[in-house]
Amino acid sequence: MSFSFGVGVLSCVLAAACVLEASGGGSGRITERLFNAPGDYILGGLFPIHTTDMDLSKRVEPGTVTCERFNSYGFARALVMKFAVEEINNSSTLLPGTALGYELYDTCMQSVVVMEPAMLFLTQQRSQEIQVLCNYSEYSTRAAAIIGPATSSMTATIGKLFSFLLIPQISYGATSDKFSDKKQFPSFLRTVPSDKDQAMGMVGLVSGFQWNWIAVVGSDDEYGKQGLRQFSQLASQASLCVAYEGLIPVYSPPSESIGEILDRLQQAQVEVVVLFSSSTQAKAFFIEVIRRRMRKVWIGSTAWVLMEDVSSLPGIETVGTVIGFNYHNPEVRGFEQYTRDLFTQLQSEQEQQRRRRRRRGGDPSPQDTPIPQTCPVCLSLTPENASMVTQPLVKHNAFSTYAAVYSVAHALHSMLGCGTEQCSRNVTSLYPWQLLEELKKVQFQLNSEDLKFDENGNPNIGQGILTWVWGAKTEYREIGTYSKGQLSIEKEQITWYTENKQVPVSQCSQECLDGQVRRVKGFHSCCFDCLDCQPGTFQNHTEDFQCTQCPAGLWSTSRSRHCSRPTFTFLDWGDYASLGLLCVACALLLCVACVALLFLRHYHTPLVRASGGPLSLLVLLGLACSSCSVVLFLGSPGDLVCLLQQPLSALSSALTISALLAVSLQVICVTDFPQLSASRLGWVRGLGSWLVVAMGISLQGGACAWFILNSRPLSQHVAQMEVSFSSTFLRCQTEPMDGFGLMLGCNGLLSLVSFMGTFMAQKPPKQYNMARDVTFSTLAHCVVWVVFIPIYTGLSEQGKSLAQMVAILLGNIGIVANYFLLKCHLLLTQPDLNTLEHFQIYIEGPAARAQPEEEGVVKEGQEGVKEGEKEGLKEGEKEGGEYNLLSKGGFHSQKNSDPSRSQGG
Repeated sequence: MSFSFGVGVLSCVLAAACVLEASGGGSGRITERLFNAPGDYILGGLFPIHTTDMDLSKRVEPGTVTCERFNSYGFARALVMKFAVEEINNSSTLLPGTALGYELYDTCMQSVVVMEPAMLFLTQQRSQEIQVLCNYSEYSTRAAAIIGPATSSMTATIGKLFSFLLIPQISYGATSDKFSDKKQFPSFLRTVPSDKDQAMGMVGLVSGFQWNWIAVVGSDDEYGKQGLRQFSQLASQASLCVAYEGLIPVYSPPSESIGEILDRLQQAQVEVVVLFSSSTQAKAFFIEVIRRRMRKVWIGSTAWVLMEDVSSLPGIETVGTVIGFNYHNPEVRGFEQYTRDLFTQLQSEQEQQRRRRRRRGGDPSPQDTPIPQTCPVCLSLTPENASMVTQPLVKHNAFSTYAAVYSVAHALHSMLGCGTEQCSRNVTSLYPWQLLEELKKVQFQLNSEDLKFDENGNPNIGQGILTWVWGAKTEYREIGTYSKGQLSIEKEQITWYTENKQVPVSQCSQECLDGQVRRVKGFHSCCFDCLDCQPGTFQNHTEDFQCTQCPAGLWSTSRSRHCSRPTFTFLDWGDYASLGLLCVACALLLCVACVALLFLRHYHTPLVRASGGPLSLLVLLGLACSSCSVVLFLGSPGDLVCLLQQPLSALSSALTISALLAVSLQVICVTDFPQLSASRLGWVRGLGSWLVVAMGISLQGGACAWFILNSRPLSQHVAQMEVSFSSTFLRCQTEPMDGFGLMLGCNGLLSLVSFMGTFMAQKPPKQYNMARDVTFSTLAHCVVWVVFIPIYTGLSEQGKSLAQMVAILLGNIGIVANYFLLKCHLLLTQPDLNTLEHFQIYIEGPAARAQPEEEGVVKEGQEGVKEGEKEGLKEGEKEGGEYNLLSKGGFHSQKNSDPSRSQGG
């Protein structure tokens, strides 16, 4: 069973039928085929040839909508479809022997109007009736496929209607991403990128200029709301902050809402605004922007960025910088010339009709005049009007309509089995769902572009990026492309509105510096404070909100972007401090060498024998070794160096102090124990002294051995150390500290015993004061190391090494200066005093001086007086009988030779 009903109201929108009725015949004229042409397969076209100012919300009953304002852009796109169909029909290879027909209808840019032609396309083939059937698999519709409509809102109105019968619908302008849902719109395809692709391109553009504080404004319709939603979602995923979202009303006066939107933009302090709007709302929006003299970066969508009624607004050049997206389509070759020829023929036919009417006389009768004309302007076009197809909006968007028609033709080519000369299958009844399956698989090349549809009906066509260039007339400059997630843009081609012509900054907070993380304030992640990453942490990623802890064994300085293995510094040979200490050490070694040579030269003289003989040379050897040990503190330390550093320094000092201790025992023996010295002096000066030296060396050797056995190799220490630094001074470890302290304590004990012994020793009369030399030498050594200990504990690692080197050298200098300097002076300047008489008590003991003591005193006194008189010196202390013979030499004579009155000190 089937039912049918008439579609009488369709006659008012059938432009071709109206023209045909008005002419009364003559099917060959251009005017008759402007909107309609017969063919084996009919393509339906939906184009906004007119627009209306009617307030459709006030309609109280259905009726015809008056569309009075001519839309040259919509008409030009309708001509593109007409051009494409005729070009295909004239081709001998695409559909040989098969003719395509077309029926073009005006949508008036209104969903109410687009329903009428949509219902006509649903009627059964070559009729105006819709069959109501249980199964539409063998239902052949009037149109094999639909091209259009231009907007997403109209597509949403009729898309599901076509999807019910699976009639292929290829839109050249509906970009809403909702149509990619094949569950709701299974028969929808398009030749323009979706809003999602456009939104992704906009997000890429915004990110490329490092703008993260932006606003989004859309028109309150399907296109604007969907675009706004898509952009906001993608922006959030890209860590961009949308400071404000606004909608411009479509079905009510927008001026009040636009004012509020602009107020909010000012409050948000954004410099970049994405405008996802239809052209009518965009025009109203920019009128208010111009009035307020707002200057920002406006990122435009395809719906308005090429519209001349927006770009030609008075004062539009004051709005700032406009960057827009449009379909990346090649030029349709031959279309401009085709349009010019078409308008020439139209003009010629219209002149012939006017002449015929004049011959008949008077006004035309109802039979001679077209019944309501749907496009009076279209029939009065002249070749001068062909400039409409050269407008940027048409040139940039014509290819999408052109490609839509060709996609149907290629699907028919495959479905009919066409070759280069003819089609193998003659399909008299074409079912829409069969053509749809072929359309999904179609893949062809058109104007050097490879075209195909994906599983969602979206094309592989990219987008172009352009900017407005101000001048006498706004021009559109191509600056880049966006395709398949890849953005390419020539930034230097953009003229910025800023005073310095630099890229405007649109950020809630300035970008953090390297090594800083964000602490979000407020509700937006783009509004934040910058916090420095502390040592031991680092900034892992630019968008981090917390510093990352360094792994074990790595460290970082403050505000670091990464962790690294620590570096070690040491006392370099070329450092000023190192060079200074090396010079001191070399000078000290030179002094020690000179003293040693001098003592060896006078080795058998009384002075050298009294100074300890071989013990003095042993002291010099210890001083030399101790001075050389400072070089172990320089350069990069190693396990062997650290094994020798502290023990060599301690043993060298121990050798020096032990030898001085042996000398001090000799002095104590002859001064404080004269009774025993005669019998014991030989043993004390011989084996006893060497036993003292051996005992001191052994004591220090034991301490050094304990230190070595309990200390870790430097390499093991470095491997096991807890890293809390990026760079540190590396020196040989003195751990265990009790071992280090024991080595210092041994030397200190030896020095202290030697000092205490000679400090209380009595000075022999008329003899060199040997006790004083030992006392001051050991005192200087003790003072240096006692002062060293508290200073050492409070220094840095580098300071500790330098302090120990200084202490070693100062202690050695004190011994050289106090023990050897005066003796060298006597050897070099007063050799006459280097006699057994002046050093006899230290060499032979007190008994050897007992008998000739008094005689020697008198004789020395007389000689001293004579010498003093010769030199013109005044006589002193005649009453006491005491006078100085050689103050620099340390010799004294007393009238009262009581040895108890003289003490060393």
